[in-house]
Amino acid sequence: MSIFRLFFFCFILTVIFTPLAKKIGLKLKILDYPNERKIHSTPTPLLGGAAIAASFCIVILLSFHFSLELKGVVMGGLLLFLVGLVDDIKPLPAYLRLIVQIVACIILFRCGVMISFLPNTTIGKIGEFLITLVWIVWIINAVNFFDGIDGLATTLVAVSAFFLLIVGLQTRQYYFSYLAAALIGSCMGFLIYNFHPAKIFLGDAGANFLGFTLGSLAIMGEWSERGPAIALSVPILILGVFIFDMLYITISRIVKGETHNLKEILEYVGKDHLHHRLMNIGFTQRQAVLLICLLSAAVGFGAIVLRTTSSPQNVTFLILQALIIFATVSFLMHKKK
Repeated sequence: MSIFRLFFFCFILTVIFTPLAKKIGLKLKILDYPNERKIHSTPTPLLGGAAIAASFCIVILLSFHFSLELKGVVMGGLLLFLVGLVDDIKPLPAYLRLIVQIVACIILFRCGVMISFLPNTTIGKIGEFLITLVWIVWIINAVNFFDGIDGLATTLVAVSAFFLLIVGLQTRQYYFSYLAAALIGSCMGFLIYNFHPAKIFLGDAGANFLGFTLGSLAIMGEWSERGPAIALSVPILILGVFIFDMLYITISRIVKGETHNLKEILEYVGKDHLHHRLMNIGFTQRQAVLLICLLSAAVGFGAIVLRTTSSPQNVTFLILQALIIFATVSFLMHKKK
């Protein structure tokens, strides 16, 4: 099946499934109610992730034979989706969500999906698992945190998946590209209902599924034959906005004394993320989404160039460029309205 067909079928199925998910959410009262920590003003259905997960899994299931790696991605993603669905209905403790995320990473590891660049020894395997664990958990929670204004998390996942798709095509990893195209189609179909003003939200179920799938895709691909430094830098840049926001707010909260341990870091909910800060200085929701996606595209194009270069000097310049971009954003985040 061609990349366009995968995109198209996922897009159409999500467009069909999302109104059904909205009706079910309203009927079962699975809603996101307004409070002082949220931006929306009316109760909004939370089952949008069900439409995305269903369309993605149906198209992939009907289009391909399941490899061991793909089984790991699907099983881990569905596990996190189900736990997230429970969390949408009745909030779960942060430590329990973290345990489930670790279990999903173990499933990935057992199915052969992991970061691989350390020596093939016991210590090397343990190191690769720990790095994979931190990577997946980081991306899952980053996507969840970006689901704070209409359309942001879904659009940003689609932009990131687009650059994964480009690299997949460049390196002739077509199977990997098919998965990225399916993810983009599912996100774009959902955005029809999720862009501001949103009629339905992803919910924790949808954010968990998207974050896990995106993070898994980023470590499934072969990014460069020019050494581990470039191979690791490419997915880090493509998902750079997710990584930057999590790193920035975690350090900021610790410095300000708002969090003191891992439990508080996991449970803390604040309006200090990149999109919140942009809105605090006068951006509308749509403008904030556009700016953040342009930022992601800027570092994404840098990642594509980085993958094809063999010059250490060029690698250094491209990484410095990304750091300067994020440093500029950091200054902007401190600006007062």
